[in-house]
Amino acid sequence: MKLYTSIGPNPRVVRMFMAEKGIAIPLEQVDLMSGENRQEAHLSRNPAGQTPALELDDGSFLTEITAICEYLEETHTNPPLIGTTPEERARTRMWTRRIDINIVEPMANGFRFCEGLPLFQSRVKCIPQAADDLKALAQEQLTWLDGLIAGRPFVTGDKLTLADILLFCFLEFGASVGQPIATSNKNVVALLDKMRQRPSATISAS
Repeated sequence: MKLYTSIGPNPRVVRMFMAEKGIAIPLEQVDLMSGENRQEAHLSRNPAGQTPALELDDGSFLTEITAICEYLEETHTNPPLIGTTPEERARTRMWTRRIDINIVEPMANGFRFCEGLPLFQSRVKCIPQAADDLKALAQEQLTWLDGLIAGRPFVTGDKLTLADILLFCFLEFGASVGQPIATSNKNVVALLDKMRQRPSATISAS
């Protein structure tokens, strides 16, 4: 296998997931700033021109971070980061989906339509007038999440899961592009502090 990776929070999610599982596979950097991801070589891996892309041993490719992580979970079962029972897997998927739709998407699009506009306006449909509202929505949903995870070590309960990794990588990204989390969200802030102490946070950052 080989992981085509780059700067940005999406590939970092997969790298951190791999680090937590102790999975070591070759990495190949795709230069987003030069537009390498929009060249034919990478478009043949992912027609959307995005990263990451996981090349399997048969030469086929998987894209989308949750699909890649699901595959790695099934092929490297320990330690489990999605779950070992139908109930655990469903709960992790539920929280991962909630975080993805309610926080990740508005936060990422708030960046693309504002600070990232020079980079993205020629590549995707951008709506600059929506940027401020999207950023505000992401913050509102973080406050919503903060209340729901009170008293829990991690998002789903006592165990680290994909939901925590997804949240951490995107909130770290958000803070770097003008969308810091409000300190009043004490439960989320505590979770982020805990995640920063994990070796996988340092390994996946590069």
